[in-house]
Amino acid sequence: MIKEQLTKIKSELPSNVILVAVSKTKPKEDIQEAYNAGQRIFGENRAQELAEKAAALPEDIQWHAIGNLQRKKVKYIAPYATMIHSVESLKLLLEINKEAKKHDRTIDCLLQFHIATESSKHGMNLEDAKELISSSEYSECHNVRIVGTMGMATFTDNLEQVRTEFKALKKIHTQLKESFFADNDHFTTISMGMSGDYKIAIEEGSTMVRIGSSIFGSRSYPNA
Repeated sequence: MIKEQLTKIKSELPSNVILVAVSKTKPKEDIQEAYNAGQRIFGENRAQELAEKAAALPEDIQWHAIGNLQRKKVKYIAPYATMIHSVESLKLLLEINKEAKKHDRTIDCLLQFHIATESSKHGMNLEDAKELISSSEYSECHNVRIVGTMGMATFTDNLEQVRTEFKALKKIHTQLKESFFADNDHFTTISMGMSGDYKIAIEEGSTMVRIGSSIFGSRSYPNA
């Protein structure tokens, strides 16, 4: 059913919205099936799992690292990741730059913002982001490229709350664009929206959605 689900979801997405198929915990065979159906962008949240899959699957896949990323794990994904969605500190960005440089690569990065009410979700605030972008350390990073923002809404049935949180991320993105990236053609990505709320996210300006269970089915989480 993977092909059918992919086709259905893609038919619902506007042409300007990029689909990241979240393949975390899913076997390589499922990813290959989605690849055969035309999908090329996949999201993984475990560094070693991303590296293992990237080494075994077609080279033209674009691997996106999603979820919380520890600095000590960056080295595993630096040879493979096209984009990292969860930059929430200057220290992490510097580590990504260092590891990307070792492989003579430039890795696109999204600044992650805490827009939800849940304390379990990660992310910075607007002032944190301004400080990061204005820092001398960031100005010397030549192997990373900040291309946009990312945020996760609260897991709730209150859809108006979800909509309000997505509006907040869109506002943050606009402020950063105007203040720091006005002449930058690369700062275009607003990554928000998952299987349960991506339609609202798109209505509020999302340009990238991360959808997993609606494509691959429910997940079983191994102990780790």
